Amino acid sequence: MFDDVPVLQRKWQAAVRPGEGLPRYEEVMLGSLGRLADHIVLLKSCHDTLEVSRTGRYAQKWLGDDRWDIPLTELQPDCATALSEAATSALRNGRPYLAATHCVRNGVVQTYDILALPTFSRWGGTLIGVYVNERGLQYNLLDAIFSTTDEGVLSLAAIRNSAGQPFDFQIVHHNQGASRLLKLPSTDLLWHRLSAGGNLLCLPDVIERLLDVIRSGNGQQFEIDSDDRNLKLGARALGDILSLTVSDVTALKRREASFRLLFDNNPMPMWVFDAETTGFISVNDAAVQHYGYSRETFLRMKLRQIWPEDEWVTHTEALQQVGDTFHSGRNWRHLKADGSEIQVLTFGRRVAFDGRDGFLVAVADITERRKAEARIAHMAHHDGLTNLPNRELYQDRLRQALEQSQPGNKRVAVLCVDLDLFKNVNDSFGHPMGDRLLKMVAERLRSEVRGSNLVARLGGDEFAIVLASDVSPNEASDYATRLIKTLSARYDMDGIEVVIGASVGIALSPGDGDTSEELMRNADMALYRAKSDGGGVHRFFEREMDRQAQKRRDMELDLRRAFANGEFEVHYQPLVDIAADRISGFESLLRWRHPEKGMISPADFIPVAEDIGLIVALGEWVLREACTEAAKWPGDVKVAVNLSPVQFRSRSLVQVVISALARSGLSPLRLELEITESLFLAETEANLAILHQLRELGVSISMDDFGTGYSSLSYLRSFPFDKIKIDRSFIKDLAQRSDCVAIVRAISGLGRSLSITTTAEGVETVDQLNWLRAEGCNEVQGFLFSAARPAAEIEALLLRFGRRASKAA
Repeated sequence: MFDDVPVLQRKWQAAVRPGEGLPRYEEVMLGSLGRLADHIVLLKSCHDTLEVSRTGRYAQKWLGDDRWDIPLTELQPDCATALSEAATSALRNGRPYLAATHCVRNGVVQTYDILALPTFSRWGGTLIGVYVNERGLQYNLLDAIFSTTDEGVLSLAAIRNSAGQPFDFQIVHHNQGASRLLKLPSTDLLWHRLSAGGNLLCLPDVIERLLDVIRSGNGQQFEIDSDDRNLKLGARALGDILSLTVSDVTALKRREASFRLLFDNNPMPMWVFDAETTGFISVNDAAVQHYGYSRETFLRMKLRQIWPEDEWVTHTEALQQVGDTFHSGRNWRHLKADGSEIQVLTFGRRVAFDGRDGFLVAVADITERRKAEARIAHMAHHDGLTNLPNRELYQDRLRQALEQSQPGNKRVAVLCVDLDLFKNVNDSFGHPMGDRLLKMVAERLRSEVRGSNLVARLGGDEFAIVLASDVSPNEASDYATRLIKTLSARYDMDGIEVVIGASVGIALSPGDGDTSEELMRNADMALYRAKSDGGGVHRFFEREMDRQAQKRRDMELDLRRAFANGEFEVHYQPLVDIAADRISGFESLLRWRHPEKGMISPADFIPVAEDIGLIVALGEWVLREACTEAAKWPGDVKVAVNLSPVQFRSRSLVQVVISALARSGLSPLRLELEITESLFLAETEANLAILHQLRELGVSISMDDFGTGYSSLSYLRSFPFDKIKIDRSFIKDLAQRSDCVAIVRAISGLGRSLSITTTAEGVETVDQLNWLRAEGCNEVQGFLFSAARPAAEIEALLLRFGRRASKAA
């Protein structure tokens, strides 16, 4: 358990994208969960209720229920309560929530650890993955209660004479509480006959009472006093076996003796009222001060006089249902002497007071607490920074607007608004200034939204508006134009003039969808188009956008099928050592040969594979294939394999590399792993630790696409790379642009100074090769030598380059 929880928490944290409060469901709950998937209960949050969407095999055994797509309330109450509390806390906090719960089955108690991981789906809605696992040993509840209770519990067997009449008892069982209360060791009690004397139970009047219980079959309760102690005995008979409980009521007796003292000086308002007339019999000083009535006035009043008139009936009905003790299951309203109302909780018990049957009542004033709860309820549906409605409230109001539009088929417009250049403000002036700007944006948006319309902040610099008043496309267009103009006006922030812009995506019901999820998804697609067109504009949703989204979904399905059907191939592009005029290694590159569409570009399918979590399995497969193939090559030829940042999140990368090397027999010194700078953008400490572990194996680490990131030099200081690969964008215009030459010269010089090999990518001409040789670059790769080739052509490439070193293949 202690290993599983940190793994899941890190997986959740790693999946959180900048600007988003929750990670996406696919990135947390799909992929390589392994055995942990059996322990997962997947809950779906719908309209403030929770539903069981999926359950693993272990979770089904714990729940005693293997059904899916059912309300959480249909599960066993103990499991349902535990899941509900954990999921609700995780949703409220917006973070993983770890709790413990206890379940009782057939008298046996088992403790379970529960970790709730909140996520959101890209199409809207919230999913909570709850991990469940047992902890510690089981124990029998009845045995535990019996052995640990402070009360004494004894079993006595009646002894009868020749006439069949009971005359004595023998102690046949007892707990430690009995030994303590009777002040005797267990050996002096067990199997002891009461007639032998030696303890308080042996007193003649006690034995007589116990015999009377056996004779009559009626239980009795009575008290005995000894050594300044008060003991209360409760006896029940079952045939000739007497069950006897012994309780120390000394403290209770003392409390009753000091009742008036505690009552009068208690800081909590308290009173006693007559059970029959409901008139006040006594009130303490706190009640007099809190309610403002004088003591004399109080004692002339009845309960009804402190109840608001509109609650007389409910107060009276509740009073009629009161037993010997009560505490209010709801908050009540009370009237003070000045006419003001307070909200209270009441707690009471029946007492005998001055010979009258009455109720002692304590009052807790929760007026301020209720105000605080109202504020919390507001916060649960509003953004903490801007006080605008949040995503949950927005979706609820959008659903209401759509329901109200149905009879007349009226149009509802959804506008997704994203700020342009907001990231520049954060990067230039810091997040506090960015937060202030978001508040100012919220005020401008609020001024543009009236009536039944609503504006909400969905997260980061993303806002959404619902126009519920049957708007036409032209009206929605005019509104979006005005909105962009309003948000693009200058912002004065402590004398600093800040200018940003806005982009808007629009979807209209019913043509663009008749559910809140469809409209929000389609408006988001339109926003993406507006951003792609340069920003500062609005775009309506078009079916072509949906087609592109469907194309993406089709690719996801094709990718999963392709991996299962073996449609992927590994091709190899040679790396040429300029000085030695030979092939020093091959870079392994993933290729997808679709049975109908032919070869699909890695630029198209690799990002999708990363999004859906397939890249981890694909990466492991490429690594195994590349190591197996490289083991067949000459011993001085290396193989390079690209690693995705997603592979690092699984935290099993080192074991995967060790396994691939062991299975293939390839020396670690011949394996080179290529990473990109995006690996350093999240969990730097953990990722650096993995890189160092790989280096300790003897594996080489190279930085791919060097020079394109804004902090590449800082990465060289963070980790001692074996190789840096100069991005092809600097090689393309090498012979024509002096700035490209300067950059290549600087990187080559940097490599020499740090003893790091430099490799130039994308070499296509002899001129480029000559420039790179002159600037001291160590290695080159590109179409000048060879495109990436299947494994079957490697031997021919090695032979060809052996004869024609450093020339075009």
